[in-house]
Amino acid sequence: MAAELYPASLNTNLPNSNGAVVTAASKKNIVQVTQAVTVPTTTATQQNINNNNVETTSWQSTHPTLRERNALMFNKEHMADVHFIVGPPGESQKVPAHKYVLAVGSSVFGAMFYGDLAEGESEIHIPDVEPAAFLILLKYMYSDEIELEADTVLATLYAAKKYIVPALAKACVTFLETSLEAKNACVLLSQSRLFEEPELTQRCWEVIDAQAELALRSEGFCEIDLQTLEIILRRETLNTREAVVFEAVLEWAVAECRRQGLGATARNKRAVLGKVLYLVRLPTMTLEEFADGAAQSDVLTLEETHDIFLWYTAANKPKLEFPLAQRTGLTPQRCHRFQSSAYRSNQWRYRGRCDSIQFAVDKRIFIAGLGLYGSSGGKAEYSVKIELKRQGATLAQNLTMFVSDGSSSTFSVWFEHPVQVEQDTFYTVSVVLDGNELSYFGQEGMTEVQCGKVTFQYQCSSDSTNGTGVQGGQIPELVFYA
Repeated sequence: MAAELYPASLNTNLPNSNGAVVTAASKKNIVQVTQAVTVPTTTATQQNINNNNVETTSWQSTHPTLRERNALMFNKEHMADVHFIVGPPGESQKVPAHKYVLAVGSSVFGAMFYGDLAEGESEIHIPDVEPAAFLILLKYMYSDEIELEADTVLATLYAAKKYIVPALAKACVTFLETSLEAKNACVLLSQSRLFEEPELTQRCWEVIDAQAELALRSEGFCEIDLQTLEIILRRETLNTREAVVFEAVLEWAVAECRRQGLGATARNKRAVLGKVLYLVRLPTMTLEEFADGAAQSDVLTLEETHDIFLWYTAANKPKLEFPLAQRTGLTPQRCHRFQSSAYRSNQWRYRGRCDSIQFAVDKRIFIAGLGLYGSSGGKAEYSVKIELKRQGATLAQNLTMFVSDGSSSTFSVWFEHPVQVEQDTFYTVSVVLDGNELSYFGQEGMTEVQCGKVTFQYQCSSDSTNGTGVQGGQIPELVFYA
């Protein structure tokens, strides 16, 4: 009896030394016992047979998983059976690929290479996808690795949508949600509508509504298309003054003139705006805002300017093309952390010392300001500095004044703009008050407070040098939008 060793990939009939045909056994048997057949072997080969091992010298055998082996083939010419010319003419890049890998990862590629209308071309042109985004798409399909960057994530989302790769598209949306802020919210709103991502669209609206002034004054606002501009101007909950809206619209018109190769004249700005100008609620400005701004912009006709002035001042008001109703904006919510308040003859007193508390929330909100206690001895005026920090870095601060009326009510002080606060992260709010009068202070503080759909958690702050903590002191309220 002797043993013959057949390669595992052998699937044909081989002749033996006597001219008879020896059939390879099933794939499960690579060692077959025959009569009077010998195979010369070297010492090393015999040793491998005895050890039931095969020498591992190839790149395939040094990478044990299919994922690792596929990853090695990414963007490699080795065994590539298709090439893509990606990007617009003059900026394109040639990318090698393997049809099987792409077809397994995308139904679009599957139909392209193996469907009834499969393309037989060895080079496929894709002018509408950026090369960097296409490589991110392919890397995910070869290795399951996702590497996203702010500069290419929108282009990658487009590629993932085009080739129906939902896991990559979801990762792009998550990346965009975590990087969403006022300066890019309008651009992302436009893109989320284009890509039909309703959750991202809703997140964009939350930022635009709460931080409307920052969003409308951002460079990104000037980059949106006319349809997105119209949708924003129709928004009832924009939380800003109409003068800010009008100024932003003029800046957008200047940018649009530039895109169309036009001079930014008053006539051209009016022309590119068209009917969307009538979505700006000019009559809701104060008379001073209108006179100093819109009336001198030269974008309105003389008749429109005349009629709006009459609308402000005349008893018999003319009919206007512009909406008359104020935007509703957002209603601030208040999280009150004390169950009672009190005052005593020797506290709560201020001499430039800091009252501070830390808080965290279980969903993203926008901190607009603080509610503070005032004088317990009658009407009094306080100067106050408020500050919001995260891990020691100042996010916002404001120096202002408020007048209290002697009651135990809270009195609101505001940041210049609402500040976005992320979930599950502790932030520090601090106040430094200056006033001669004693004030009320809170008692029976709570470590956790449910306010609407938001849960607040409080803990003491090491910045507090005037006695405020979780159980008692100042800063009874956080004022926020959610």
